[in-house]
Amino acid sequence: MTFVNTHSNALEITDVSHAYGKSKALDRINFKIKKGQFVVLLGPNGAGKTTLFSLITRLYSTQHGEISIHDYRLNEQPYEALNHLGVVFQQRCLDSDLTALQNLKYSAALYGLDKHEAILRAEQELKQVQMWDYRNHKIRTLSGGQARRIEIARALMTRPQLLILDEATVGLDINSRRHLLEHVRSLSEKSNTAVLWTTHLIDELNMSDYMIVLKQGQIIEQCLVHEFDNKDPQQSLEQQLHSLLA
Repeated sequence: MTFVNTHSNALEITDVSHAYGKSKALDRINFKIKKGQFVVLLGPNGAGKTTLFSLITRLYSTQHGEISIHDYRLNEQPYEALNHLGVVFQQRCLDSDLTALQNLKYSAALYGLDKHEAILRAEQELKQVQMWDYRNHKIRTLSGGQARRIEIARALMTRPQLLILDEATVGLDINSRRHLLEHVRSLSEKSNTAVLWTTHLIDELNMSDYMIVLKQGQIIEQCLVHEFDNKDPQQSLEQQLHSLLA
Protein backbone atom coordinates (compact mmCIF):
# COMPACT_ATOMS: atom_id res chain seq x y z
CA MET A 1 0.00 0.00 0.00
CA THR A 2 1.31 3.44 -0.91
CA PHE A 3 0.47 6.36 1.34
CA VAL A 4 -0.25 9.68 -0.32
CA ASN A 5 0.19 13.03 1.40
CA THR A 6 -3.39 14.26 1.35
CA HIS A 7 -5.73 15.93 3.79
CA SER A 8 -7.29 12.53 4.56
CA ASN A 9 -4.47 11.55 6.94
CA ALA A 10 -5.79 10.96 10.45
CA LEU A 11 -2.24 10.73 11.82
CA GLU A 12 1.13 11.68 10.41
CA ILE A 13 4.41 10.92 12.19
CA THR A 14 7.38 12.69 10.61
CA ASP A 15 10.99 12.04 11.60
CA VAL A 16 10.10 11.58 15.30
CA SER A 17 12.85 10.71 17.76
CA HIS A 18 12.79 10.57 21.55
CA ALA A 19 15.36 9.78 24.21
CA TYR A 20 15.48 9.32 27.97
CA GLY A 21 18.82 10.83 28.78
CA LYS A 22 21.33 8.97 26.63
CA SER A 23 18.94 6.08 25.97
CA LYS A 24 17.17 6.49 22.61
CA ALA A 25 13.60 5.13 22.71
CA LEU A 26 12.59 6.20 19.18
CA ASP A 27 14.86 6.88 16.22
CA ARG A 28 13.45 8.86 13.27
CA ILE A 29 10.01 7.26 13.03
CA ASN A 30 7.90 7.98 9.92
CA PHE A 31 4.43 6.72 9.00
CA LYS A 32 0.92 7.87 8.13
CA ILE A 33 -2.55 6.55 8.90
CA LYS A 34 -5.40 7.41 6.59
CA LYS A 35 -8.94 8.13 7.67
CA GLY A 36 -10.80 4.88 8.31
CA GLN A 37 -7.64 2.75 8.23
CA PHE A 38 -6.92 0.05 10.83
CA VAL A 39 -3.21 -0.12 11.63
CA VAL A 40 -1.47 -2.49 14.04
CA LEU A 41 1.71 -1.20 15.66
CA LEU A 42 3.54 -4.41 16.54
CA GLY A 43 6.66 -4.76 18.62
CA PRO A 44 8.09 -6.52 21.65
CA ASN A 45 8.02 -4.92 25.09
CA GLY A 46 10.59 -2.14 25.13
CA ALA A 47 10.36 -1.49 21.39
CA GLY A 48 9.14 2.08 21.91
CA LYS A 49 5.40 1.61 21.38
CA THR A 50 4.35 3.21 24.66
CA THR A 51 6.78 6.10 24.16
CA LEU A 52 5.24 6.79 20.77
CA PHE A 53 1.77 6.50 22.29
CA SER A 54 2.75 9.03 24.97
CA LEU A 55 4.00 11.46 22.34
CA ILE A 56 0.81 11.19 20.27
CA THR A 57 -1.33 11.84 23.35
CA ARG A 58 1.06 14.63 24.42
CA LEU A 59 1.88 13.06 27.75
CA TYR A 60 5.42 13.74 26.55
CA SER A 61 6.50 16.69 24.43
CA THR A 62 8.03 15.87 21.05
CA GLN A 63 11.80 16.28 21.22
CA HIS A 64 12.49 15.88 17.51
CA GLY A 65 10.20 15.66 14.49
CA GLU A 66 6.53 16.42 14.02
CA ILE A 67 3.20 14.78 14.84
CA SER A 68 -0.02 15.86 13.12
CA ILE A 69 -3.54 14.68 13.89
CA HIS A 70 -6.10 15.44 11.20
CA ASP A 71 -3.70 18.03 9.74
CA TYR A 72 -3.24 19.85 13.06
CA ARG A 73 0.35 20.01 14.26
CA LEU A 74 0.44 18.71 17.81
CA ASN A 75 3.12 21.09 19.07
CA GLU A 76 1.54 24.16 17.50
CA GLN A 77 -2.20 23.40 17.79
CA PRO A 78 -2.51 20.88 20.63
CA TYR A 79 -6.14 21.62 21.47
CA GLU A 80 -7.34 21.24 17.88
CA ALA A 81 -5.21 18.13 17.35
CA LEU A 82 -6.26 16.33 20.53
CA ASN A 83 -9.90 17.21 19.91
CA HIS A 84 -9.78 14.71 17.03
CA LEU A 85 -8.22 11.96 19.15
CA GLY A 86 -9.80 9.18 21.21
CA VAL A 87 -7.54 7.25 23.59
CA VAL A 88 -7.63 3.93 25.44
CA PHE A 89 -4.61 3.64 27.72
CA GLN A 90 -2.96 0.39 28.74
CA GLN A 91 -3.65 1.14 32.39
CA ARG A 92 -7.31 1.31 33.32
CA CYS A 93 -8.44 4.86 34.04
CA LEU A 94 -12.12 4.52 34.81
CA ASP A 95 -13.49 5.42 38.25
CA SER A 96 -14.40 2.01 39.69
CA ASP A 97 -16.86 3.53 42.17
CA LEU A 98 -18.92 5.19 39.41
CA THR A 99 -21.29 3.48 37.00
CA ALA A 100 -20.51 3.11 33.31
CA LEU A 101 -22.89 5.95 32.46
CA GLN A 102 -21.49 8.21 35.17
CA ASN A 103 -17.96 7.68 33.84
CA LEU A 104 -19.03 8.73 30.35
CA LYS A 105 -20.97 11.76 31.58
CA TYR A 106 -18.01 12.88 33.66
CA SER A 107 -15.70 12.58 30.64
CA ALA A 108 -18.19 14.51 28.50
CA ALA A 109 -18.22 17.35 31.03
CA LEU A 110 -14.42 17.58 30.82
CA TYR A 111 -14.77 18.08 27.05
CA GLY A 112 -17.40 20.77 27.51
CA LEU A 113 -20.43 18.83 26.25
CA ASP A 114 -23.73 19.95 27.75
CA LYS A 115 -25.72 17.44 29.82
CA HIS A 116 -28.31 16.72 27.13
CA GLU A 117 -25.70 16.05 24.44
CA ALA A 118 -23.63 14.01 26.90
CA ILE A 119 -26.54 11.68 27.64
CA LEU A 120 -27.37 11.28 23.94
CA ARG A 121 -23.78 10.43 23.03
CA ALA A 122 -23.32 8.15 26.04
CA GLU A 123 -26.38 6.16 25.04
CA GLN A 124 -25.21 5.94 21.43
CA GLU A 125 -21.67 4.86 22.27
CA LEU A 126 -22.68 2.39 24.99
CA LYS A 127 -25.12 0.78 22.58
CA GLN A 128 -22.44 0.68 19.91
CA VAL A 129 -20.11 -1.29 22.21
CA GLN A 130 -23.06 -3.41 23.39
CA MET A 131 -22.86 -2.15 26.98
CA TRP A 132 -26.04 -0.08 27.30
CA ASP A 133 -27.65 -2.74 29.49
CA TYR A 134 -24.75 -2.28 31.92
CA ARG A 135 -24.98 1.52 32.07
CA ASN A 136 -25.97 1.54 35.76
CA HIS A 137 -23.40 -1.06 36.83
CA LYS A 138 -20.40 0.17 38.78
CA ILE A 139 -17.13 -0.43 36.96
CA ARG A 140 -15.84 -2.62 39.79
CA THR A 141 -18.60 -5.15 39.05
CA LEU A 142 -17.68 -5.55 35.36
CA SER A 143 -15.28 -8.01 33.76
CA GLY A 144 -12.01 -6.80 32.25
CA GLY A 145 -13.41 -7.06 28.73
CA GLN A 146 -16.57 -5.17 29.66
CA ALA A 147 -14.55 -2.39 31.31
CA ARG A 148 -12.45 -2.10 28.15
CA ARG A 149 -15.61 -1.63 26.11
CA ILE A 150 -16.67 1.17 28.44
CA GLU A 151 -13.27 2.81 27.91
CA ILE A 152 -13.71 2.57 24.15
CA ALA A 153 -17.19 4.09 24.42
CA ARG A 154 -15.74 6.94 26.45
CA ALA A 155 -12.98 7.49 23.89
CA LEU A 156 -15.61 7.73 21.14
CA MET A 157 -17.73 10.33 22.96
CA THR A 158 -16.00 13.20 21.13
CA ARG A 159 -16.48 11.56 17.70
CA PRO A 160 -12.70 11.37 17.07
CA GLN A 161 -11.10 10.98 13.65
CA LEU A 162 -8.44 8.77 15.25
CA LEU A 163 -8.74 6.14 17.99
CA ILE A 164 -5.53 4.81 19.53
CA LEU A 165 -5.30 1.87 21.92
CA ASP A 166 -2.17 0.94 23.84
CA GLU A 167 -1.97 -2.81 24.57
CA ALA A 168 -5.73 -2.77 25.17
CA THR A 169 -6.01 -6.54 25.66
CA VAL A 170 -3.46 -6.83 28.47
CA GLY A 171 -4.93 -8.93 31.28
CA LEU A 172 -7.82 -10.29 29.20
CA ASP A 173 -8.40 -13.96 28.44
CA ILE A 174 -8.09 -15.26 24.88
CA ASN A 175 -11.81 -15.05 24.05
CA SER A 176 -12.15 -11.55 25.50
CA ARG A 177 -9.10 -10.43 23.54
CA ARG A 178 -10.52 -11.79 20.30
CA HIS A 179 -13.97 -10.29 20.82
CA LEU A 180 -12.56 -6.89 21.75
CA LEU A 181 -10.32 -6.78 18.71
CA GLU A 182 -13.13 -7.86 16.39
CA HIS A 183 -15.34 -5.20 17.92
CA VAL A 184 -12.83 -2.38 17.41
CA ARG A 185 -12.29 -3.45 13.79
CA SER A 186 -16.06 -3.39 13.26
CA LEU A 187 -16.35 0.07 14.85
CA SER A 188 -13.60 1.35 12.57
CA GLU A 189 -15.37 0.04 9.46
CA LYS A 190 -18.79 1.38 10.46
CA SER A 191 -17.70 4.84 11.58
CA ASN A 192 -14.73 5.30 9.20
CA THR A 193 -12.56 6.05 12.24
CA ALA A 194 -8.83 5.47 11.88
CA VAL A 195 -7.41 3.09 14.49
CA LEU A 196 -3.87 2.63 15.77
CA TRP A 197 -3.79 -0.61 17.75
CA THR A 198 -0.52 -1.24 19.59
CA THR A 199 0.38 -4.76 20.70
CA HIS A 200 3.23 -7.19 21.28
CA LEU A 201 1.01 -10.16 20.41
CA ILE A 202 1.42 -11.57 16.90
CA ASP A 203 -1.91 -13.40 17.04
CA GLU A 204 -3.76 -10.06 17.14
CA LEU A 205 -2.86 -9.43 13.50
CA ASN A 206 -5.38 -9.93 10.71
CA MET A 207 -4.26 -10.60 7.14
CA SER A 208 -6.12 -7.48 5.97
CA ASP A 209 -4.42 -5.20 8.53
CA TYR A 210 -1.70 -2.72 7.75
CA MET A 211 1.14 -3.40 10.16
CA ILE A 212 4.02 -1.30 11.39
CA VAL A 213 6.74 -3.31 13.12
CA LEU A 214 8.80 -1.47 15.72
CA LYS A 215 12.03 -2.86 17.17
CA GLN A 216 14.49 -1.05 19.43
CA GLY A 217 12.96 2.30 18.56
CA GLN A 218 13.06 1.87 14.79
CA ILE A 219 10.49 0.83 12.20
CA ILE A 220 11.83 -2.31 10.55
CA GLU A 221 8.77 -3.14 8.43
CA GLN A 222 5.50 -1.56 7.34
CA CYS A 223 3.12 -3.15 4.87
CA LEU A 224 -0.12 -5.08 4.60
CA VAL A 225 0.07 -8.26 6.65
CA HIS A 226 -0.82 -10.50 3.71
CA GLU A 227 1.95 -8.89 1.64
CA PHE A 228 4.48 -9.70 4.33
CA ASP A 229 3.11 -13.22 4.68
CA ASN A 230 3.63 -13.83 0.96
CA LYS A 231 7.33 -12.99 1.12
CA ASP A 232 8.22 -16.51 2.29
CA PRO A 233 5.60 -19.16 1.44
CA GLN A 234 7.75 -21.76 3.21
CA GLN A 235 7.19 -20.19 6.62
CA SER A 236 4.07 -19.26 8.55
CA LEU A 237 3.35 -15.62 9.35
CA GLU A 238 4.20 -16.26 12.97
CA GLN A 239 7.56 -17.80 12.05
CA GLN A 240 8.43 -14.89 9.76
CA LEU A 241 7.54 -12.32 12.40
CA HIS A 242 9.46 -14.14 15.11
CA SER A 243 12.50 -14.13 12.81
CA LEU A 244 12.03 -10.41 12.11
CA LEU A 245 11.76 -9.53 15.78
CA ALA A 246 14.52 -11.87 17.01
